[in-house]
Formats: sequence, C-alpha cells, structure tokens
Amino acid sequence: MSMTTLPSKPDDHTVIATDDIAWGLLNPLRGEASPKAADLWGDRTKDMATGMLVKFNKGFSSPPHIHNITYRGIVIEGLMHNDDPSAEKMWLPPGSFWTQPTGENHVTAADGKKNLIYLEIDSGPYLVLSSDKAFDSGERPINIDERNLVWLSAKDIKWLNKGVLQIAYLWGEPHSANGSFVKIPAGFEATIKNDNGLKAVLVRGKATHQWNDLKTKTALSPSSFFSSKAQGEHRINAETEIVLYINSSGSYTVK
Repeated sequence: MSMTTLPSKPDDHTVIATDDIAWGLLNPLRGEASPKAADLWGDRTKDMATGMLVKFNKGFSSPPHIHNITYRGIVIEGLMHNDDPSAEKMWLPPGSFWTQPTGENHVTAADGKKNLIYLEIDSGPYLVLSSDKAFDSGERPINIDERNLVWLSAKDIKWLNKGVLQIAYLWGEPHSANGSFVKIPAGFEATIKNDNGLKAVLVRGKATHQWNDLKTKTALSPSSFFSSKAQGEHRINAETEIVLYINSSGSYTVK
C-alpha cells in the first residue's frame, strides 16, 4: 500500500507515556481492595468502546462474577489466571491473550510481584455483576499462552519487511476491524501506516515514537499507548526487541 504523509494536526493523534498514565479504581465500591485502572482511550463508565489498563496486587483473586459485556485481555506484566471458578490455575505470562465472554461466571487471579493487563471492550459500560446473574451468550472463552502464539513473517505476508518483522493475528479480519501483535527487533526503525486509524499499546520492550512530520519523540515502555484517527505514519525506533498490540479499524502496513 502506498500513502502520502499528510501534515499533522494537533488532534489527529495521541501518545501517552507510561509515567503520564492517570490511575483510578476499577471497582470503586471495593475501595482499596479494588484493582487500579486507567482508561487509555474511551470511557469504561459509558456506552462506548474502551481500552484500559488494570493493575492487580500479588495474590489477588476475585470472587466468582460476570461482566455485562465481552472483553479482551492482554498480559503486560506478571502472571494472570482467568477461568471458571472450579478450574485449576493456568498462569498466563506477559504477551498472552484471552477473551472473557459476557455473562460467563469466572474468577480472575494474579500471581506476579507486579501484574498489569490491557483490557479492551467494544461497547460499555464495563460492569462487574454477581455470579447469580450468569447466562450463556453462546460465546466461548479463548486463552492463548504467549508460547502458543503463531507468528507470521515476510514469507507469509507481503507487507512485512524482509523477514525481520513478525505478526500474530488475535481477532477480526486483516482488512476490517482486527487485533494483532507486531514484533520489531532491537535497533530496527519501523513505520506503521494506516488509512482509517489505529490504537497501539506497547506490551514488551523499549522504543521511541514519532508521528508524521512532527519533531517530537516520545519514549515508550510497557503500557505506553499511541493512536491516530486517520491516515498517517507512526515511526517506531526499537531500542530493544518490542511487541506492540495493535487494534486497527482497517488494514495497516509495517515497513
């Protein structure tokens, strides 16, 4: 896909460094027993799509509960378990992915010194409800350990550069709404281009971000976020090997 870079506007993109994330409580009714949460985009209290970060203390284990909507979860730090209340613990390490269907009774637990996830919903608000309200929506959960991801390279996908980049598709279709991991090796400068807007969270590693023709560079570390609303270029300089989670409203390229 070829694309002409357009002049930047003040509101056409967003970058949030890790140190600038504003934290609150995921469930204010539980007070300090509640996990910490921070919306990166959207608003989890309203009827809209939202992406948020959630922190859990070591040893956290929720009571059985359900949610009013389906969500997707990505482990950024620590060890997470999300399954039926009677299931044995299956600890998911950083870079793992899961989905939690609406209405399904489950528990969530954390076992790392620090535990951090990115949680994404397609509509809101995000509510925690008692397990006696459980129902079967017809959806089934997905749990993918980081070690079981299927990574594709340039020999599989034309728009990946010379085999040094890799992608793992997680949900959706490549030419419509979709979510994927992109792996960029240390020392590599990558340009992510899109027509219709995308959102990205750094899952692993360190990098810098530059948007279009702007001179400003932002340091990225795990949980940092960047997005764009329309056509443009995200220029990523990977200081270490990095893994990005990208939610795209259409196709995108990485060169």
